[in-house]
Amino acid sequence: MTKSNCFRDFARYASLNVLGMIGLSCYILADTFFISKGLGADGLTALNLAIPIYSFIHGSGLMIGMGGGTKYSILKSQNKHDAANRVFTHALYLAAAFAVFFVLTGIFFSGHIVSLFGADGQVYEMSNTYLKVIFLFAPAFLMNNVLLCFVRNDGAPQRSMAAMITGSLSNVVLDWVFIFPCRMGIFGAVFATGLAPVISILVLSPHMIRKRNGFHVIVCRPAANPAAGILSSGIPSLVTEVSSGIVMIVLNSILMNLEGNVGVAAYSIIANLSLVVIAVFTGIAQGIQPLISRNYGQNSRSGIQSILRYAMVSVLVLSALLYSAVFLGAPQITDIFNSEHNAVLARIAQEGMRLYFIACPFAGINIVMSMYFTSSDCPLPAHVIALLRGFFLIIPLAFLLSRIGGLTGVWCAFPAAEGLTAAAAGVFYFLTRTRKIKPE
Repeated sequence: MTKSNCFRDFARYASLNVLGMIGLSCYILADTFFISKGLGADGLTALNLAIPIYSFIHGSGLMIGMGGGTKYSILKSQNKHDAANRVFTHALYLAAAFAVFFVLTGIFFSGHIVSLFGADGQVYEMSNTYLKVIFLFAPAFLMNNVLLCFVRNDGAPQRSMAAMITGSLSNVVLDWVFIFPCRMGIFGAVFATGLAPVISILVLSPHMIRKRNGFHVIVCRPAANPAAGILSSGIPSLVTEVSSGIVMIVLNSILMNLEGNVGVAAYSIIANLSLVVIAVFTGIAQGIQPLISRNYGQNSRSGIQSILRYAMVSVLVLSALLYSAVFLGAPQITDIFNSEHNAVLARIAQEGMRLYFIACPFAGINIVMSMYFTSSDCPLPAHVIALLRGFFLIIPLAFLLSRIGGLTGVWCAFPAAEGLTAAAAGVFYFLTRTRKIKPE
């Protein structure tokens, strides 16, 4: 593959996936906004209790989709079509198994989970309804993530982007319709969320109906090796999704002790903004995955290095632009969410933004490097990167730095964790950059 072709493909895949991920993150912001306006504090509490469960369902779908998509792309580039179809079929087997588990959990254990989280009274009823419906829609969430990844790896990133944005926008519109005109309460909010992946699948379906797809279901028995390979390559995606909810809970607890409700409210502004910032880097990473996997399958080290170089330059340029916007626009960003014009909240949020988002270039590098290792069939470094930034560094650093520097230490924990992880990712890269490419 020539450099011009590499750059053209990178620009196409990365830009489309960045747009799709930004649309997804914005729908989450809109979802929170409508629930807060229509259902008040109890509605927000129910939503926050459900976020870790949703993260696990969404992460499981990404694990199967990204892991299967990577294997599929490598095999397809080697013209091993039967093996590639076997990977797709096993991805469906795994999605079905996870779907059965989540649905049964929702039917029999949603109330127990809500009680475990400490909900009672009206919040218990709303949370139980939200969780039960989320669990029942788990098959749609799982299938949507699997198809998004396979369609993207099948040379149709524009179709994947259209499905992501359409599903996200439909959730925003249906949220408003079900919560306000229809007055369906918390059920309306979660029903709108559950319909989003269904609508996304409908957008993806013409790729299969018109027989433009290279992947097909074949008759084969479930086997351990293909399933293990899919899960191994996709675990970093699951860890990233699940850890984000856990880190949010930990930081909320620390901030509650330091500054009370106003500190947690300030962090909610930063966390919401972080969704959009991280979505940009995730879009770049998801965009390069099919390209690196294809070049890996074709034994093209130069193609892999070109794609990775374009991604790194993009991360650094976008990081500079994003941080400049946050640093200079912190007061205006805070005002959007600070409807009561709380001066203490504004001060904490503005100071927090300017420290927290120093992590931008490091976070971008880590997300891209994790995807680079996954896409080139070297999953172990990707696992370590995901665990370092998701659990092993951010949580201990948050407790340590908050004791040393108070509120400032809390905000510095994220850039410190991402910076140390980026250093580890650099070491992994230099240790593996000369490894011989031997696709299976």
